[in-house]
Amino acid sequence: MVLDNKVILTVACTGAWPQKSDTPHIPLTPREEADEIVRCCEAGASIAHIHVRDDNHQASMDFDKFAETVRLVRERCNIVINLTTSGGLGLTDEIRMKPFQQLHPEMASFDAGTMNWAHRTVFENSPRFLEKLAVAMNEHRVKPEFEIFDGGMIYNVLYYMKKGLIKGRPHFQFVLGAPGGMTAEIRNLIYLLNTCQQHFGNEFTWSSLGIGRGHLPILYTTLALGGNIRVGMEDNIFYRKGELATSNVLFVERVKRLAAEMDKTIATPGETREILALT
Repeated sequence: MVLDNKVILTVACTGAWPQKSDTPHIPLTPREEADEIVRCCEAGASIAHIHVRDDNHQASMDFDKFAETVRLVRERCNIVINLTTSGGLGLTDEIRMKPFQQLHPEMASFDAGTMNWAHRTVFENSPRFLEKLAVAMNEHRVKPEFEIFDGGMIYNVLYYMKKGLIKGRPHFQFVLGAPGGMTAEIRNLIYLLNTCQQHFGNEFTWSSLGIGRGHLPILYTTLALGGNIRVGMEDNIFYRKGELATSNVLFVERVKRLAAEMDKTIATPGETREILALT
């Protein structure tokens, strides 16, 4: 199968922060999120990156919410499931890891370092936790998606690979525009990509996203550079300036159109599993 012209399209429908007061279209309950993920899968999305909310619609790592969401998705489509390990601040390691340990998704997020978040709090991913996370992901055969908020986090991944805690080709998600991380500028994306190429050669895969108004510049550049894409209301609730997106499906359909203009197509879930060597 020729996969060189395939684009892996991740949809992050919910995230941790948007509320119904920000946009009435954000899916917040397990049923709402599952329905939205299924619609995105039917529209062509490859991977679903899943966060959940508690009963007050706040960021959460509530295991039962994850279990219900995953069950509802798996009953209706075969999209690749990627569970967050960072659905809140100040949580124990065990709470953060329990969803992927017990629900057995093919992927889960690995936030590759600690950072100041929004200049108000600390998004902590200590060396102790990252080592524990790498070991647990190996044990449960869950592929880590390395969330890269700034350049130093790439070197953290390299360190754990040299220690033998991370195996196989790494998959990076360049997260640009997070408050406290690298801004969503094209030059920053180029820097991160060049850094990975310097240390990993061609033995890695990558995706990117731009938060908020950085969404489209990063999307266009990523497609031009041959990368993969993440879209969704976790990162951006506007379809264009001043216009709320009425569905995550709109973001999926736009990427499909743009990719087609570059003679590319969106990878199916099956093709995604082959590209990322998911088992």
